[in-house]
Amino acid sequence: MSVPQTIGLHFHGEDVIPSPPSEALFHVIPVPYEESVSYGTGTKDGPEAILAASAQLELFDGKRIPAEFGIYTAPPVSCKGNCTEVLEQIESAVARCLDLQGIPVVLGGEHTVTSGVIAALRHAYGEFGVIQFDAHADLRDSFEGSRYSHACVMRRIAEQGIPILQLGTRSYSLEEQRYREQQRIPYFDAEDIWKRGIEGIELPVDFPEKIFITFDVDGLDSSIMPATGTPVPGGLSWYQAMWLIEKIMNSRICIGFDVVEFAPISSLHGTAFTAAQLTYNLMGYLVGSPLNRQFWRPAEREERLF
Repeated sequence: MSVPQTIGLHFHGEDVIPSPPSEALFHVIPVPYEESVSYGTGTKDGPEAILAASAQLELFDGKRIPAEFGIYTAPPVSCKGNCTEVLEQIESAVARCLDLQGIPVVLGGEHTVTSGVIAALRHAYGEFGVIQFDAHADLRDSFEGSRYSHACVMRRIAEQGIPILQLGTRSYSLEEQRYREQQRIPYFDAEDIWKRGIEGIELPVDFPEKIFITFDVDGLDSSIMPATGTPVPGGLSWYQAMWLIEKIMNSRICIGFDVVEFAPISSLHGTAFTAAQLTYNLMGYLVGSPLNRQFWRPAEREERLF
């Protein structure tokens, strides 16, 4: 069982003065949880590595300065106890963010952490959808004797009646494929996205207005992101992922996101930077969306940036 480390880091390092929780739009919540990974290990070290690498990011992301909207980095969630206890700790940490009308930015840890995030969002928002970037469907009913495995997280979410859209998938069992067909879970496998192009990918018209994005880093091609438990070739390119995120943010209200399954490789420090850049770009596309700015920010904050 992983034990949370003392992470004396905040997102973006010394470039950004941490905002008080009550003033920050983005609440970065590290969750160094690793219990059910089934191939490579190291996801418990992911949050700290992403935070450390984020100090090397430029404030200007090429289009805007997301940090202007305020970033607060919470203490790491305690990962002591059994899985149920850890998920309750995650739910409580996210609930504190939501009580302050912030956007949770959860850094995993294995994909199981998303279940705790979803529990808090359900209480706060009721209806919303989940958009999943992932190499895997994560729709197994049980894996290696556990229904709380990282390979089951989206099954547990689907069972709650929460709509799901899967993007970039390309490695899944026959059980999972049959389940998503039976449940009519929409998806665009990575090969579909490569063939159709971004312009050929559309969210279902009846998909909820509010969405949560869960981004398993193995959704990216393994040539870009080898630092994950099960890197799979044939994934999304960097700009495919970015343009999909932009498209989603421009048509839906994002109520939070996570970046999970990053397992740092010490000899490849660039992968931590990639995960940090992904996190910051998610913030950037959110505040760059007129729909999301209107939902999240009062006019005086918007005037400071635009």
